[in-house]
Amino acid sequence: MGPATETAIPEVSVSLVKKHALTEKKLAANRRNQKLSHGPVTAEGRERIRAAHLRHGFYAQAQEVALRALGEEPAQFQELLEGLWEKWNPTDALQEGLVTRLARAMWLMNRADRMQEGYALRQAKDVNMGREDRLHAQMMRLKMTADSLRLLAQSVAREHYVTTPADLELMKNLHQEGVVKEMGEIALALFYQLQGPGAPGPGERDEGGGRPDSEADVRKVAAKIREIFGVRTSGAEPEAEVAPASPGPFPDRRAGAGSQPQESQQAAGAPEVEECAPPSDIATAEWQAREPVRQLLEHILSRQVEICEAQRKATLRESLMGPSPYERAAEIAPTHRSATLMRRMQDSNFRQVVRLTSLLMRMKRHERQMEALEDTAVCQDVLETKGVSGG
Repeated sequence: MGPATETAIPEVSVSLVKKHALTEKKLAANRRNQKLSHGPVTAEGRERIRAAHLRHGFYAQAQEVALRALGEEPAQFQELLEGLWEKWNPTDALQEGLVTRLARAMWLMNRADRMQEGYALRQAKDVNMGREDRLHAQMMRLKMTADSLRLLAQSVAREHYVTTPADLELMKNLHQEGVVKEMGEIALALFYQLQGPGAPGPGERDEGGGRPDSEADVRKVAAKIREIFGVRTSGAEPEAEVAPASPGPFPDRRAGAGSQPQESQQAAGAPEVEECAPPSDIATAEWQAREPVRQLLEHILSRQVEICEAQRKATLRESLMGPSPYERAAEIAPTHRSATLMRRMQDSNFRQVVRLTSLLMRMKRHERQMEALEDTAVCQDVLETKGVSGG
């Protein structure tokens, strides 16, 4: 036996599309059907299409009642459906169903948009109704806070100031309300530092049984004061020798201090500071050590008064000018529980519109390809017929 010989298999191209022999009669029928499948072009034809839509159920009486109950106009949905019908020109029952489903998906997508805008409008109305009262209450709260801080600053401005239970309780209330933020914690710690001998500390209860403050928190704030302002509080380690009294890190705002005489301060409308005799149980060296702490506390309280007044004026301008576009956008931010569900509904409807549009485009592309193949087959048949006749 000789070596096996390989037989070459020739490649034959086979068309997947079977060509049908078209006669002149069938070709004429196809052309007539093609002319009839381009959608309505007359008013009578459009009326027939409108009547044909009734079989889908979207223009039934129940559907019209439902649309009107939702505040929607059935004629607008009909106009949308007719526009899509003329756009896609469905040629069979499958394409008609897809076009109708596309119209419904687009209608539901627009409804989801209106739902979100409706929630935003309702929220904006609620905010607008209470904005004036809210701003008025905020201005009153800032005014009361400024008055309380001003009273504390005037009390601290007295010479040989010792923290009183009333001042300490007022500062505690302001700190608990959170109106002075971090500076309120620092001011409260400074009030504790300026207490007289034998006064209850931050970790003890006073005579009235008030709530004690954490001593660790107060010591932490005292360390922060030393770090920021460089003022030695009573919680710091005592120095070997007490330095002479200095003006401190901040100017003295007491009456008669500085270059401005007391008469000029009273003429300018400054509050008259009450003078009191220093307690006999505090030594002169201790007064010198307490003076920088007192000046720092007075400066903090006076600064907080200025901040509250500035915030009150800004709130007044806002009430007169109205909110900015950014504030309005923040007010109508979707915070309700249905916001996520509404966005999902909108995305679902949008994806359905994309899928239906893509499917219709593929079907129409397939129709054009089939028509092109049929035209090619007809041309070949005509050429073959003429060749046979000529031969």
